[in-house]
Amino acid sequence: MLLLAVTAVDQMKTLPPDVWLKIAIVIGGFIVAILVFRKIMKMNKVIGGIVVFVAATVIFFSWVYNRNEPKFLTPLVDRIAPFFPSAGAYNAKQQTAPKP
Repeated sequence: MLLLAVTAVDQMKTLPPDVWLKIAIVIGGFIVAILVFRKIMKMNKVIGGIVVFVAATVIFFSWVYNRNEPKFLTPLVDRIAPFFPSAGAYNAKQQTAPKP
């Protein structure tokens, strides 16, 4: 077991510094999000619910527009996507010649 731990540590040493920076940013962002959410929930439950609803809506519509949703949500987004604009449809429309 000690031999496996040493190889894992060696592999971690070979990671570039920008990977460590991204990991630190994600961890820091997660901690900040938890702290902000706790402060909001201390204020009022309705305000907390509205903030969570708005954040979830923005993330979901970003997924629908850019089509970068998690794989398990793809069937749901496939049904909803035709009703909303998407980045691919906009780019395809820009490539066509204007009608006289």
